[in-house]
Amino acid sequence: MTDSQLQLGFDTADMPVALGAKPKTRPKSRSVPAPQAAPLPDAETMAAALARHPDYRVLRRLIPVHHFDQTPQGSLIRVLVLDTETTGLDQSRDKIIELAMLQVDVDAATGLPVGDVAVYDGLEDPGIPISSEIHAITGISNEMVRGHRLDEARIAAMLQGADLVIAHNAGFDRPFCEARIAAFAQLPWGCSFADIDWKKEGHGSSKLEYLAMEKGWFYEAHRAEVDCHALLAVLGEKLPTSSRTGLAQLIAASRLPSYRLQATSAPFDAKDLLKARAYRWNAEQKVWHTRLDSEAQLTAELEWLKSAVYGNRPARVQVEKLDAAVKYSSRAGELSNRQI
Repeated sequence: MTDSQLQLGFDTADMPVALGAKPKTRPKSRSVPAPQAAPLPDAETMAAALARHPDYRVLRRLIPVHHFDQTPQGSLIRVLVLDTETTGLDQSRDKIIELAMLQVDVDAATGLPVGDVAVYDGLEDPGIPISSEIHAITGISNEMVRGHRLDEARIAAMLQGADLVIAHNAGFDRPFCEARIAAFAQLPWGCSFADIDWKKEGHGSSKLEYLAMEKGWFYEAHRAEVDCHALLAVLGEKLPTSSRTGLAQLIAASRLPSYRLQATSAPFDAKDLLKARAYRWNAEQKVWHTRLDSEAQLTAELEWLKSAVYGNRPARVQVEKLDAAVKYSSRAGELSNRQI
């Protein structure tokens, strides 16, 4: 090949063959098949394999259950699992923007949910703007609720025949619900946040998202219906220490009174003692108070107050007896004064 041919980019394979000369042939390249990757197993198979490894834990997306196949072994207790989203935390000023309820029967013998799950989820225009903070938390915008109202007839139908309302922060949800629909005040309420000692049951937190993750589920929190499904799933599982379901625990707790004890006129220098014993300060009433789950706990606490706080001097304290009809509401229970 001449320099000129090289400069023009000619290739000898493109040049005419001289008379009598054998053409130069290129060796044929062999086509080597590309290595075939082994097919991946399906996601559930991979998750199950990973879950068996001691160094890993697997979270699965929570799938709402709308029917439980268990056959009841005892009487049925009708439960409403409830959650609200609101414009804020102030029950005297803020309003409900979403209310969700799951109606489910619970087998009194096993504490397990049985049969169909009825669902209600409704939005409501609060008549006041939804702040950017609430929108960021819940995803609910002013446009989403504009013109919407809760279906009061549907709610009333679900309340009819209910034996217990359960919320994961009933002290928050109950006053909002009673202010919006008076019939909620006629039902007993339980609180899965306060009526179960999650720490004693081996959990590091009582937040619903944490409890769900402990069971192996994740979900998009802070919308009322999915929060209800997550709570029902968590409460349908057996508690590690008591070996009964969360539903059974709440049903049992709703049948017993609790007590709010006020350390009336406690000496100022006892505040650290009271705080260390989980008393809370009520700034409006200017009194330290605590909640006790049984008469036995109340009796023991009165003895402790007498010796540790009041120095065995005569004192009178206030006790408020709370049953499920008023517990977690804004209404007072049965008040009495105890001499210690």
